[in-house]
Amino acid sequence: MSKKIIRRAQVSTSYLPDSLPEIIKQIYASRGMQSADELELNVAHLQGMVAETALMGMDNACQLLHQALLNKTRIIIVGDFDADGATSTALMITALNLFGSNNHDFIVPNRFEYGYGLTPEIVDIAAEQKAEMLITVDNGISCIAGVKRAKDLNMQVIVTDHHLPGHVLPIADAIVNPNQHGCNFPSKSLAGVGVAFYLMLALRKYCREQNYFAEQGVAEPNIAQLLDLVALGTVADVVSLDANNRILVEQGLKRIRAGKTRPGIQALIEIANKNQQRLVASDFGFALGPRINAAGRLDDMAYGINCLLAPDLSSARVMAAELDDLNKTRREIEQGMQQEAERVLTSLNFDEENLPNAISLFQADWHQGVIGIVAGRLKEKFHRPCIVFAKSKEDDTDFNTAEIKGSARSIPGLHIRDLLEHIDSQNPGLISKFGGHAMAAGLTIKQQDFEKFQQEFDRLAGKWLKPEDLDSIILSDGELSVNLLTLEFAEKIRDSGPWGQNFPEPLFDDTFSLVQQRIVGEKHLKLVVEKNGKVFDGIAFNVDVKAWPNTQAKQVHLAYRIDVNEFRGKRTVQLMIEDLRTA
Repeated sequence: MSKKIIRRAQVSTSYLPDSLPEIIKQIYASRGMQSADELELNVAHLQGMVAETALMGMDNACQLLHQALLNKTRIIIVGDFDADGATSTALMITALNLFGSNNHDFIVPNRFEYGYGLTPEIVDIAAEQKAEMLITVDNGISCIAGVKRAKDLNMQVIVTDHHLPGHVLPIADAIVNPNQHGCNFPSKSLAGVGVAFYLMLALRKYCREQNYFAEQGVAEPNIAQLLDLVALGTVADVVSLDANNRILVEQGLKRIRAGKTRPGIQALIEIANKNQQRLVASDFGFALGPRINAAGRLDDMAYGINCLLAPDLSSARVMAAELDDLNKTRREIEQGMQQEAERVLTSLNFDEENLPNAISLFQADWHQGVIGIVAGRLKEKFHRPCIVFAKSKEDDTDFNTAEIKGSARSIPGLHIRDLLEHIDSQNPGLISKFGGHAMAAGLTIKQQDFEKFQQEFDRLAGKWLKPEDLDSIILSDGELSVNLLTLEFAEKIRDSGPWGQNFPEPLFDDTFSLVQQRIVGEKHLKLVVEKNGKVFDGIAFNVDVKAWPNTQAKQVHLAYRIDVNEFRGKRTVQLMIEDLRTA
């Protein structure tokens, strides 16, 4: 749908150092940076700003883990089937190795057989593997039945999670989650991998105080070597890049750029054709993360975890190639589903000017592993909260009992998990289970209840959303002088990051003369534009090929990011076009 371009208001930058260019200070201040301290993106500053022991439940978790290490307890890590879950699992497995454990392993649920989290069925599998302690990563806070099953089997359970808790908490031996009630940890936006990282920091401190390393003959681990995993999982999970997360991501990026990363991440960088020395945060979200996620979406996330745990580069490259193939297949499935979804909307007489308050779609042959991506694509295109459903089990053909799983994506102004909780409270039994965040959630309902849910979702979204929430807006940092459209300034922007969720990369808008235009790769538009006698290359992805190329257009208004294009050793400025319209 057409978007409004709104330029950010100018704000005070007096508290930021004069050594920064004014435009960079304005960019920082407009994104909510509150002090010059937030410019310090080093680990020492992180430890001074937010202590790991500030996380509620950390003392209990460290005591339990310390005793488990002494007793050589059989520990099973229970992960999740997305990139955050994969990096969290790999981090815990690697860290326990560093602490001297040799009696631990992981289980990651197959989304098609067991669904999300620590279910009773997963606990039974862990029991078969002689588990004495379970540690959940990126899940567990809503796994009431699974934790109870584990306790019934006399297992100890440590829950590490970052998802929002419900009214009832699991009866775990320890819960570490910045979003649990009563936790005063200031960074509520930690990803699951961030929570796992903090637990390992706290465990090292606790073990040092207990003289564990000296008594056990174990070298005290350098926990910073796990930051490459933390950075990857944090960005891939699209959590808010608050000051704390920006430090974690920047430190992980620095290690990777310096060559201090594990073979699995290096292999993923290679297969994605990225420059390791110039890697940026968005590469985690658009290049590495999707390849790891493809394993959980189409097959088994163990592939992704094992790639991250690969002992050497040659084996990592083999696994990265398999993940790349899965990601290509995922793209094909996703594109087909998105086209079908848009056809369904057209058949309902919905278009960009006539849309419901919220979109929910179900088709029996859609792929369960890709519904979240399709929901996100539809949300971006139509600027509506969107839930896409697929059958929970392909072979379940009984309409009266069959369940369908939905993946939800929301827009600013609508907390999707709160809305699902409200629907659940007002319609007991309509939703079998749900969980998630403000902007993304998952749920299960009966297939026969889809239409009822669809109507309730649209009705309630209409009540909760304000009319202005339904306007699709592009926030621009304004016009950029053509004198700043240089490699030097593009590098300055890159080095001023990391950029990401709620700390977006600078975006500018301006009118240019159109010099050249051509379609590449079926639906991408390559442009050459000119202003004040200077010529620039640009690219717009996934354009409407019915509208572009436009031979009548002489001038175009672009909303764009400034980037560096590297081709055959030559580096040039390139405009990454977010919005394109005739002027």
